[in-house]
Formats: sequence, structure tokens, C-alpha cells
Amino acid sequence: MMTHSRPGTIRATHGRARIWPRVLAGVGIVLIWLVLAGIGGPTFGKLSSVSDNDPAAFLPSSAEATEAREAQGEFLGTDSIPAIVVVSAHGALDDADRDALTRFAAAAERVDGVDGAVVGPVPSADGLAAQFIVPIGSDETIKTVVAELRAALAEAVEGTALTGHVTGGAGFSADLSDAFGGIDGILLAVALGAVFVILLLVYRSVILPFAVLLTSVFALCAAILVVYLLAAADVIALNGQSQGILSILVIGATTDYALLFVSRFRDEIAEGSDRSAAIRGAWRGAVEPIVASGATVAVALLCLLFSDLSSNRALGPIGAAGIVCAVLAALSFLPAVLFLLGRVAFWPVGPRTTGENAAVTVETGLEGQRGLWRRVGTVVSRRPRVVWVSCVLLLAVACLGLGQLRADGVPQSELVLGGSDAAAGETMLGEHFDAGAGSPVYIVVDESSADEVSAAVADQPDISTVTAIADGGGPAVGGQPPLVVDGRVLLSATLTVEPDSERAEEQIVQIRDAVHAIQPDTVVGGSTAIAYDTNVTAQRDLVTIIPIVLVVILVILMLLLRSVVAPVLLMATVVLSYAATMGVSAIVFTNVIGFSGADATVPLFGFVFLVALGVDYNIFLMTRVREESALHGTRPGILRGLSITGGVITSAGLVLAATFAALSVIPIMFLVQLSFIVAFGVLLDTVLVRSLLVPALGYDLGRVIWWPARLGREPQRPRVR
Repeated sequence: MMTHSRPGTIRATHGRARIWPRVLAGVGIVLIWLVLAGIGGPTFGKLSSVSDNDPAAFLPSSAEATEAREAQGEFLGTDSIPAIVVVSAHGALDDADRDALTRFAAAAERVDGVDGAVVGPVPSADGLAAQFIVPIGSDETIKTVVAELRAALAEAVEGTALTGHVTGGAGFSADLSDAFGGIDGILLAVALGAVFVILLLVYRSVILPFAVLLTSVFALCAAILVVYLLAAADVIALNGQSQGILSILVIGATTDYALLFVSRFRDEIAEGSDRSAAIRGAWRGAVEPIVASGATVAVALLCLLFSDLSSNRALGPIGAAGIVCAVLAALSFLPAVLFLLGRVAFWPVGPRTTGENAAVTVETGLEGQRGLWRRVGTVVSRRPRVVWVSCVLLLAVACLGLGQLRADGVPQSELVLGGSDAAAGETMLGEHFDAGAGSPVYIVVDESSADEVSAAVADQPDISTVTAIADGGGPAVGGQPPLVVDGRVLLSATLTVEPDSERAEEQIVQIRDAVHAIQPDTVVGGSTAIAYDTNVTAQRDLVTIIPIVLVVILVILMLLLRSVVAPVLLMATVVLSYAATMGVSAIVFTNVIGFSGADATVPLFGFVFLVALGVDYNIFLMTRVREESALHGTRPGILRGLSITGGVITSAGLVLAATFAALSVIPIMFLVQLSFIVAFGVLLDTVLVRSLLVPALGYDLGRVIWWPARLGREPQRPRVR
């Protein structure tokens, strides 16, 4: 007897049969990312072992201070980093104080990592203080050695009226490492917490924020693994600064890309598509802007390879690797998770099916739209020229603050906010000794010109003494001959001003002018020269890299939008937004927070991030505008693109601003300044430039923005999809 099944049952059975391979594929993708996270996650704690926070390690090989540093080891018998230990009493040092100092000297020489004899105690002229010079091996973990020296000092002076600090190059490097210590824990916790709160408010969903955060965390784990392997193989030079920026960049970028993908997926679900069709539609709609955005940011970061500073140059591939991982996670792990979850991802407030009610009339592009973005579109369409001219004038006023920007470096004692042991030690050192006693200026000169050069250096206004270095690394005194290596001698000059001050850097310039006039191949180094050469190189990088970044991004936009006019206008708005941001930042840093200046690399990093990330949002907007313009005409397409992308781009801007703002929890002046610049700049770009300036300018110009593409040359008749 023949039985007949209902057609619906057969289709359901076939549908279930077809979906299982997709489910298995989705599970497989999730498992691959779980494995990557399992391998990459534990490397967070290992990054410090391949990081170097010594400022000298990032100088270009062509810098004069680098050449001097390489020669110093030949004369001093080591390329160690000096720790200066300074101790003072309330009155003149007595026998008990001197006994404590002797105990410390003996304890310091027993500390693992101390490379050579401890010099001191050297009493001050006023008899109220003493100092030691403790050489630390360059291959040692400076943070650990300095911590042991501070512990030994505290034990030695216990029970006396003495107070002491560990300063010098090693002391500042250790304090900098301590300040970076919160990157793996506090920074990630604050950033992820801020993102989670924003996602809850945006989606009103319990499950979806976790899916997006997991995408960001997995992308970061993969990026950390790649960076660790590159640093361990000495392909890149990693420091705490790059590590912090990497974490924030990956979390922010991945979340932005995830927001765009989820928005497309939600639209597909709302139109009634099943999960398979919704993922395919979302992937097709999101892949071009996400890949284009990621490529723009990655290429902009890779432009840092043209930098002469090793620290800047390393951030290029580090950041680019992070962005690639962000794109891969957003286009693989997140789609797999959303496919497995389906509409459940939006629980308890799922997207409502819009159907025909979602259509907007092509006459204006606004009918059928509600809320904020309808009002914004109405303002743009009614008075576009007034809107964009007003925006430009407002940004131009903000640019006036650029006159207060002082980005020529800051004293080393101000790098760590809130004070540090090394900064306190430098202050104490300046009260009892020549301020530069622990950080001499080194001059490597031919033996035949040594006396003349020594006299020229001694004539400088901020130099107290100049001595030649003898065999054994000490000063050549009492008729002792200087050490001669390859026909050259090493001179050590003591500054009377703080070695990290602007006055000291000016003195380096004067010394170099004086000695080069005597012998051109003489080189001047030391910690002050390192700081000066770093600032000069950073300012040169700014002039070199900015044009390269602009040209590269402009070419990418032209290829993406198939236009010349639109990319040029977008780049102009982004550059104007950057200048306005730096103007506001300069006012805030100088008049509100009270910073004495800014690191010389801050404008360059701010430019790279703001231009690349600002173009991101314009890519999200303009790719959708181009898609809508091809169907309905340019002006309606602009309004439709604005209304469709308004919510997701604003959410993305808030997420990115919040993640970069999290950098301010690390008490490093550079990171605090960069966090404000990027957070404020992203909000300015999201709220003003992308929401008002770009749409109004495009609406005013009309289809000419697509020139020379056919979309910009042929009159368009709006047509309904």
C-alpha cells in the first residue's frame, strides 16, 4: 500500500538536511577561533619578556646619539645603563649615615644584574647628601634590578634619618615599566567594560553584546600571538606603548566592524530572511566596507615604516597585524556565531519584520523614516549649503588652538603622571649636586683634538666639568692618561641643569656646533642627546609620513568609490577634523590639565589614527550612499545612506571613543594625551563631520561627487528597488 507524505514535511526534511552542513561549518569556524584564543591568550603575560622600554633602543642608527652610545661601551667596558642612587639627610652626614651608605654599596653589588663596581658614595659639596652610580647590564630586566636596588636602599637606611631614591636612566625606565604594568589587566577591563555597556544600550539584548565582545577578544588574542612571535624573532621592536595601543585598536576596530555586520544581519532578519539568507546578505553587504576600512587603517599604519624612529616603525606592522585579525574575526567568527544563534541573538528585543512598510519614497529619501536621523536628513536637505559652511567655520575656529600646541617633547620626569621615585630622585639630585651629575654628556673625539674639544665644551654656559675617561671607566685624574680606543678618546661633561630639560637640549645643540667646528666627525651622546635626537627625528617623521598617508588613503578611496571628487572631499573633511581636534586638544592640555607640553610623536600618532579611523566612518557612509545613489539618484541616495547608517556609525564612534579613552587609565602622559585626541576626534568626526558636513556637502554638489564615473555624468532617474 502506497503512502503519501505531505509536501511541507518533505521540504522541511530537505531543509533540515541542507542546514546541517552549514551548522557544522559554523561550529568548525568557532572551534578554530577558540583554538587560536587558547594559544594566543596565555601570551599576554609573556609580552613583557619581549618588550623594551629603554628610549635609546628606538633611536635610528643614523642618529648621532646612537653612534656615541655604541662607542661608549668600548671605553666604559660595558654598555650598561646607569642607575643613580641619591641619599640625603636632614643635616650633615654623620658616622651612622656613612655606615648605612657603606652597607648599601655592599648590598647593591650583590644584586643580580648589577654589571660592575658600584661607584660611591660620592658626597655632595654641602655635605648633606651622597650619590652612587650603579651600572645595570643592558641584557637585564631593568625593572627587576631597580626594584631590588630600592629594596636594598630601604633596608640600609632603615632606622636612620636618611631618605633616598633610585633615578637616572635605569630608574626612569623602571618607573615607565611599572606604569605600563596595568596594560594587560586594568586597561582591558576598562575598555571591555565600556564597550559592553554601550552594546547593551545599543542592542537592548543580553546575548548579542557577548557575541560582539567575544569577537573582539578573539581577534586580540590572535593579534597578540602574531606580535609575540614577531617580537621574539626580533622582526619588530615592541614596547609598552605599542602594546597598549594594539589592545585598544583591535578591540575598537573589531567592535566597529562587528556593529556594521550585525546591522546588515539585523536588516536581513527584519526583511523576513531565514538565518542562512540573512548571513549571506549581511556578508555581501558588509564585506566591501569592512575590508576597505581595514585595508585603509592597515595601510595607513604601515606608512609608519617610513619613520626613522624604531618605536614608530614597529607600530606599523604591529597595528596592521591587529587590524587584519579584526577583519578576519568580524567576517568569520561573528557570522558563524550569528548563524548558529539566528534571531535568538537579539533576545529579548528581536528585530521586527518591516516588509513593505520600510520602503522610503525616492523623491526625498526621507519618507518612512522616523526619529533622529529623519530630522538630521531634513536639516541637510533643506539648507545643505548653510549646514556645511557652518560646520567648516566651526572646525576652522577650533583650529585656532593649534597655536598653543607644544609638541617638542617633555622632560623625562613628567612622562609618568602623578610622580615617581625616579622623578623625586632627580629633584633631590639637583638640590645637592650638579643637576646633570648622574647623566653626563659623552663626547667621542679623535685623540689629536681632545684637548681643544674639551676646552670648547668647558666654555659652554651650562657645563660644570669636563674629564676624559681613563682605563677602567673612571675619570682620568691626577695625571692618569685617558683611554685611547682606535685613536679616539671619550670625554664626559657634567651639566649644571636638569638633563631632561629644554635648556639641556639646547646645550646639546651648542656643544655639537662647537665640537663639529673643530672636528666634524666628533659625536655627542648621552641621555640628553638621546632625548634631543628622538624629538628631532619625530618631528621629521611628521613631515615625511603625513603626505604619504594622505596619498595612500586617497588612492584607496578612489578605487573604492570609483570617483575622484568624493575621495578628495572626504580627505579634506578628515584633515580639517584632525586639525580642529589638535587645536582643541592643545587648549585642553595647556589650560585645563596643565601639561607642560606633548611628546613629539603625539601629533603623528594622532594623525595616523584619526585620519585612518575617520575615513573608516566615511567609508561606511559613502559605500552605502553609492549603493543607494545607483538605485535612486544621488541626493535621495545621500539621505537614505545617512538614515540607514546613522545609528550604526554613531554607535561605532561611541565604542571607539570609549576604548581609546580607556588608555587614560595608564598613567603615561603620551597615552593620556593620545587617548583624549583620538576619543575627542572620533566623536567630532562621527557627530559633526560624518553626520552633517559630508552629507550636506554631497547633497549640495549632487551627482558631480561621483565624477568621472558614469554615476556622476548621467542624469539619474530614481527607481524603486
